[in-house]
Amino acid sequence: MIELPELVAGGLAAGTLSALALGGSLLRSRRQKAALRAEVTELRARLEGAEGAFVTEVEHLAARRMPAAAAQLAHPHLKVPGPAGQHTPGTPTGIALEYVLTALREELTAQRTRIDAAAQAGMRGATREIQAALYRLQDALRGLQQRYDEPELAQTLFALDHENEQSLRRAQVAAVVCGAWVGLAREESHVVDAVTGGQARLSGYHRVRVHNHLEPGTALVSHAVEPAAIIVAELLDNALRHSAPDTDVVVNLEHVHYGVCVTVDDAGLGMTQDERARAQRLVAGSDPILLTDLGDPPRMGLAAIGQLTRQFDLNVDVSSPSPYGGVRAVLRVDSHLLGRIDPGERPPSASAPRSTRERVVRREPEREVTVRATPVPQAPGSETPVPEIVPAGSPAVAEPTPAGSGPGPEHERTPAPAPGRETPGDLGGLPRRRRRTPAAAPGVPQPQPAARRPEEAAAALAALQYGTAAARAPKRASAPEPQRTDDEGGAAR
Repeated sequence: MIELPELVAGGLAAGTLSALALGGSLLRSRRQKAALRAEVTELRARLEGAEGAFVTEVEHLAARRMPAAAAQLAHPHLKVPGPAGQHTPGTPTGIALEYVLTALREELTAQRTRIDAAAQAGMRGATREIQAALYRLQDALRGLQQRYDEPELAQTLFALDHENEQSLRRAQVAAVVCGAWVGLAREESHVVDAVTGGQARLSGYHRVRVHNHLEPGTALVSHAVEPAAIIVAELLDNALRHSAPDTDVVVNLEHVHYGVCVTVDDAGLGMTQDERARAQRLVAGSDPILLTDLGDPPRMGLAAIGQLTRQFDLNVDVSSPSPYGGVRAVLRVDSHLLGRIDPGERPPSASAPRSTRERVVRREPEREVTVRATPVPQAPGSETPVPEIVPAGSPAVAEPTPAGSGPGPEHERTPAPAPGRETPGDLGGLPRRRRRTPAAAPGVPQPQPAARRPEEAAAALAALQYGTAAARAPKRASAPEPQRTDDEGGAAR
């Protein structure tokens, strides 16, 4: 039988052990609560940090990245900033933000294309009406030029026609940028005529110096003439606008391996690298052209060149500087757009520069006219000398000489008459006189005939008509037959 003290001691020991176990449990519970509290605090801090980082990224996206992405559509050289956090790229948040930028670009591109298409359609219709009105005005001005020949009025009409031509060029360029047709259909023409035609549409055309190194007869096919003229006009206009008014713009026309090149060099300020790259993108015509990309007011010259190069398979390069310090622009026309015109049957226009490769210069022989006094009966006993016109190169006719007289100081030649020309026997027995030229001393240079003024030519022609009428008039009964002196070739028979 267990005694009471032992029971008390056992109870105390069990209680102590229970207290110790309960205390350990409470201690572990407190430690777990502290750990959980610390973990919750850490998670809460991380959540607040992630929320703050996300808010920062969204603010950065709205404030900087989205405007930059929208501006990059118009200016591809701009850089779009990356995420604000260094660890954001590649995370779900970074991927979601990039998706937002991509969707924004696509929607902005679609909206700009629709808006620009509507604007181009409206401008295309307006420019079509303007072009028609300017063409009618051009026809009216040219009709007035043909009707009136007063010098001052003609000069005014030509000035108005030139101003109308410049307005027509601007309207034509705007229409081409908006996707319209060039507006003119021309026949096959010389390349140099297309270049000078584009030059004539500018206000500073007198500053352009064209050097033609093409083979005579090098021509453009019909559907490439007007596009080439428009491109040359716009390249020359840029060169004239961006160079000093006391400098020249040099144009060279040369053959190359693939066709023909028209090189335009100016002595202007040139372009920066970014400007040159943008200009090259415009003239290449590889990207669609939007009116909103052309500035305010829009600069349509290079954009029109880009439209034409894409439509007509032409090539323009503006990526090289000019040796004169400005910009060098090169238009290349490939061989499939070239043809040939016989320069003898259809020569270039008179204002076009002559080709440096033309070896044979054809000139029409000039006719030399000599005036000589011939006595024509006017009244009994009086003689009035009337000039006789003897064209150079006309068939010579032997003069009658007095009986028994020998040859004069000069041998007289009587060539055979040309077909269709009359001989002296066909003139009713009337002899025709020829000019005598005194024998030149050996070693003495012959004087060259001086250029005649229009007044002298008119007087000589009037004298010829008067002498012809007097010779054909019937002889008067009271007038004795005139006698020729010995120094004029003997007495007439």
